[in-house]
Order: sequence, then C-alpha cells, then structure tokens
Amino acid sequence: MSTDWAAIVDGTWPAAAYQTQGPFRLRKGQGGGSRVSAASRIGEVTQADIDAAEAAMLAMGQNRIFCLRPGDEALDAQLAARGYDILDPVNIYACPARHLTDIPIPRVTVFNIWQPLAIMREIWMQGGIGSERLAVMHRAQGPKTGLLMRRSDQPAGTGFVAAHDGIAMMHALEILPAHRRQGMGQWAMRAAAFWALDNGAQTLSVICTKANAGANGLYHALGMEIVGEYHYRQRA
Repeated sequence: MSTDWAAIVDGTWPAAAYQTQGPFRLRKGQGGGSRVSAASRIGEVTQADIDAAEAAMLAMGQNRIFCLRPGDEALDAQLAARGYDILDPVNIYACPARHLTDIPIPRVTVFNIWQPLAIMREIWMQGGIGSERLAVMHRAQGPKTGLLMRRSDQPAGTGFVAAHDGIAMMHALEILPAHRRQGMGQWAMRAAAFWALDNGAQTLSVICTKANAGANGLYHALGMEIVGEYHYRQRA
C-alpha cells in the first residue's frame, strides 16, 4: 500500500484548521508558512472551483497558494494559465529508521528535549523559524520531540521530529553557520531514527527543497530515497 505523504505532512506539521471547499482541502496557516497554508486538490476541479478556493483563501487573510503533487498536472496547467508562479519544488526522502541506527550517537552530541529550550528557540529564530512555526510544532498531536545538537561543548543546531501513522518526519532542521559541514546534520538524522524506533515509527522521512544541494546530498549520503515530490503555485 502506498504511503499518503500528504497525510504524514499534515499529521506531523499541522495547519491551525482545515476546511473542505468543493474539490479542495484548504489550510489555515496563521503565518506558519506555505506547508500549512496551501490548498490541495481532493477531487476534479473546474475553473469555478478555483475561483471559490481563491476567495476562501483571501477571506482567511492568506495568499492564494496551491500545493501540486503527482496527478495534479491538469490543475497545475490551469494555475499556470492564471499567472501563478512555481514556488519551492521539494523532494520527500524516506528510509527504514533502523538503517540509521547502525552507528551510536557520540555522547553529548544530540539531546531529545520537549518543550523547546530557549537556546533551541533562538537557533530556530536565527534560521527564520519564528513563533508561528513553533505554534505548528505545538499543534502536532502524536509523539514528538525537539533535538538539541552540541559540538565542541557549544549549542550547534536544533530540529523537530514528529510521528504519524508509523512514520517519523524531521522538520525545521537548523544548524548554526559556525557548525555546518561538521557532520551535525548526519547526527541529527541518526538521532531522529533512534527516537523514531523508540516511539513506534519504523520509517524516517524528511522534506527538502530541490534547490538545497547540501541537504539533498546529506540525505542521499545517508541512503535515504526520494519517495515523493510536490511544488507550490502562488499568485501575488
């Protein structure tokens, strides 16, 4: 049975509210970014349906933004014809969590901590992950944790991991500039894999923009495979 990655994203990085508008699922993001604000297709779409979805998003005080997945090619073309621009194409990576538990995490390198400490919030803030995205983390209903990475006895980075339907997903992985290219991303993913297995998730996943060469390289190097993709279309 194929995995419903949209459901995994919604389960681990949830919008503030959802509503059905004709053949669309609308998300109320409250400033939490595209992932929790974009409309997605759940049925056959007409031009009038797009008009109604646009009006509903504007009524929420949000940008007109749609998430396009494989199978949404007709809608993609309709939006392109309306002047919507492509935004942030992403890859979804996954692997069995046990594949990343073959090496022990070095002592005092990664800590599982929830609620987030002040230093974790500061690191996220430096990476542009503010209170609206922290609110997304707090809304996740299933097992979840924050990761605090340390290197050379200093805070080095942070991340958020949540599980839904047996799959853990890493979000908001942020390494401080002074500690990048030092293997901290690898240790974060390995720590997430141990946490996943301890919390009933056999699969570890992560979302990465296609433009982020460093992150894509990391996930490939860890043996993770691309299992899905999507992009947004947004109209100013």
